[in-house]
Order: sequence, then C-alpha cells, then structure tokens
Amino acid sequence: MGLYKLMIVDDEEEIRLGVIKKINWEEHGFIVVGDAENGQEALEMAEKLHPDVIMTDIKMPFMDGLELGRKVTEIMPSTKIIIFSGSDDLDYAHDAIKINVVEYV
Repeated sequence: MGLYKLMIVDDEEEIRLGVIKKINWEEHGFIVVGDAENGQEALEMAEKLHPDVIMTDIKMPFMDGLELGRKVTEIMPSTKIIIFSGSDDLDYAHDAIKINVVEYV
C-alpha cells in the first residue's frame, strides 16, 4: 500500500515547518505533499494535490481551519481533516465536530 498524502496548514511558519521536519511522516505511512499558510491557499493547493489528510490550525488569516474543513469536505468528501489549536475555546471543538473533523488536537 502507498503512502497517504498529507497537507500541513498553519499561518505560523515556524510551527508549520517544525511539524513537517520533526516528524518522520513516512515512518507513519504519510508523505507531505504540500504546506500552506492559510486556508485559502490550502484550498487551492488541495484541489490540485487531492490530499488524503489535511492537518490544519484553526485561527488563520483569509480563511480559518474550520472554513477550510467545510469547503474541503464538500468538494473532496474522502479527505480527512485534523485540526490542531492552541485555543481552549470549546466552541471551536463543537464547530469541528459539526464538519466531521476526524481529530481535534
């Protein structure tokens, strides 16, 4: 079986690149096919790359992670969304559940 295609989305470059570089993704069955700094850029990229999984921050400029998740699940329903956030606002978690996010970290 091939590797799952993964996209990482976070407006903080240090975090985004750290997640990409510090984890041996292939060891876990993934290959990082792209990264983006906001949801709008990520959506455009996802339409071209068709990732299996998108791991995204919630709070970002232009389009946040929840809106990205909503749009991706509409046009690519098989793509799984994982949201990570430093926020302890439970409203975000509730909204994530509504759009069928597979994990909220």
